[in-house]
Amino acid sequence: MREFEYLRPEDVGAAVTLVSERPTAQYLAGGTTQVDLMLKDGILDPDRVVDITRLPLRGVTTDGRALRVGALTTMEEMAADPTVAVRLPLVRTALLAGASTQLRNMATIGGNLLQRTRCRYFRDPTVPECNKRHPSSGCAAITGAGARMHAVLGASESCIALHASDLCVPLVALDAVVHIRGTDGERKVPLTDFYLLPGERPDVETVLRHGDLITAVEVPLPPEAVRSGYLKVRDRASYEFALVSVAAAVTVADGTVTEARIGLGGVGTIPWRARAAERVLTGAPATPETYRAAAEAELRDAFTVPGTAFKPELARRTVVRALTDIVGDLP
Repeated sequence: MREFEYLRPEDVGAAVTLVSERPTAQYLAGGTTQVDLMLKDGILDPDRVVDITRLPLRGVTTDGRALRVGALTTMEEMAADPTVAVRLPLVRTALLAGASTQLRNMATIGGNLLQRTRCRYFRDPTVPECNKRHPSSGCAAITGAGARMHAVLGASESCIALHASDLCVPLVALDAVVHIRGTDGERKVPLTDFYLLPGERPDVETVLRHGDLITAVEVPLPPEAVRSGYLKVRDRASYEFALVSVAAAVTVADGTVTEARIGLGGVGTIPWRARAAERVLTGAPATPETYRAAAEAELRDAFTVPGTAFKPELARRTVVRALTDIVGDLP
């Protein structure tokens, strides 16, 4: 790793300017992923690191309709917020399942949204075939070992790297909005539009332009009658990335699903909003048969390689179990 310039600005505008004016400059917050990519893996090589940890972008507030979370709020701070505990149990569960206490006390919400894939081929600079690092070079994961932790939705011959965030799964289900500050001012982007499918450019992962800084995340609060939860299936009970995860918020009236919001993790190249499943669920009886039909609709076009062939069926079963647990015994 080459030497880099380290700066600590006092306000958001200065931070944006310092990164924007250098093509290879980067922000530094909690650093729980970025430092590994810089110091251990040698994947990131910025010539300027702009430390934003002292900027006034921390805290959780609510107006009764939505929760606003500063980008530098830690995972642990968000999980401990009373409104999150009462109104957003699916978010709290995802936060607590996502990392150890030590990591949750360091990792920021903004950084969680931007965490990079754990794909071993992306993180190994000795592997030349990685379209995320070197566009048009190929995807070693397609034929390589260890593909079981890769994506089956949004994947293609260009890239099967998984987006590993737990938190983003309930956030996409709830239509969270990302607040961004750039050189041209502030803007808001729905989280469902924030991430980009790999397509022919797996190296372009979000709509952020160079220098853009996430300042906050806004999470709409569902009505109190909504039943919600987060289910994570993983190889071990201790902290591990998801093989499949499901976040769901469902409204049921007289035995019929009147509204459904579903997010999937562990299966998508981006945090996956399960629109096809939602369409099947809405207006249908709240039964295991309906849940299975919804899961089938969402996983119909899964892209698999030998190492991920098991994932579509595991995802279907996880959707059914999650919805069964969340809806529970109907009145």
